Amino acid sequence: MTDTPVMQAKALERHYDVSGGFLKKSRVLKAVGGLDFQVVPGKTLAVVGESGCGKSTLARMVAMIEEPTKGTLTLDGKDVLPENWADQRKDVQIVFQDPYGSLNPRQRIGTILMEPLVINTTMPKAEREAKARDMLKLVGLRPEHFDRYPHMFSGGQRQRIAVARALMLDPKVLVLDEPVSALDLSIQSAILNLLLGLQDRLQLAYLFISHDLGVVRHVADELIVMYLGRAVEKGPKDALFAAPKHPYTVALLSATPQADPTKDKKRIKLEGELPSPLSVPDGCPFAPRCWKAQPKCRAERPELGTGAHTAACFFPENEG
Repeated sequence: MTDTPVMQAKALERHYDVSGGFLKKSRVLKAVGGLDFQVVPGKTLAVVGESGCGKSTLARMVAMIEEPTKGTLTLDGKDVLPENWADQRKDVQIVFQDPYGSLNPRQRIGTILMEPLVINTTMPKAEREAKARDMLKLVGLRPEHFDRYPHMFSGGQRQRIAVARALMLDPKVLVLDEPVSALDLSIQSAILNLLLGLQDRLQLAYLFISHDLGVVRHVADELIVMYLGRAVEKGPKDALFAAPKHPYTVALLSATPQADPTKDKKRIKLEGELPSPLSVPDGCPFAPRCWKAQPKCRAERPELGTGAHTAACFFPENEG
């Protein structure tokens, strides 16, 4: 295993122009603002946060579906730019949240799996079919599934098919956008264990997008917690779960179900609504909902530090 990053981002941003309506100026929505991160072979970087925090926008940029507005993204040291996408996309594949919606219901599973090879390679048909059959076996499906249609499978089986398709081009980075949130709890564990086994075997780098800290705890090596498009805390999984620093992270963890019913747990209920990304408050964006907010928080925006475990907060928890 190497610790050399396969992908790196520096000050990555994505903005959208939003119409203000008739005779009104358009406004800029900063879906992702100033993210720095790296993904390493054999490791998982998880990105967590509430709906609307920018997680899926980040996934689309990494998967080369959308172009960053600002900042740099590199893959194997080469800039990820639209003119390079044709060559680079095979190295970054994505698994979506809804396994049924991402599979063509009119195609047989074998055709679905071979399609990336048809589009991106000159591999002969016999080799494409052999690779597709091998991939079915790798993700725990049977040979007879090759000629069936997506509607004939359960949700967990469909997600296995989606994972198999993502692996057909031998990618280096897999973007997992809420890959188990649409599945029953009994199936989630099986899919997560499959992903971990594949990562260990193939030395894949994962960018794991989720709102569920319980799931993230099972798979992540590093975490980024996002709020309104910005990272508010980042660090190793064990350090972040043991001693979260940002009040937002503390609140998220307090809402995570506890396995031990005898253990004391205080639920933190955040007051107020999530501010609009079109009208982010001055200072710290979390200040209107934070129980620790001081006048300084409403006047200045805190920035992430440079340590291994850091938070964008003037008055962090668990310091010292």
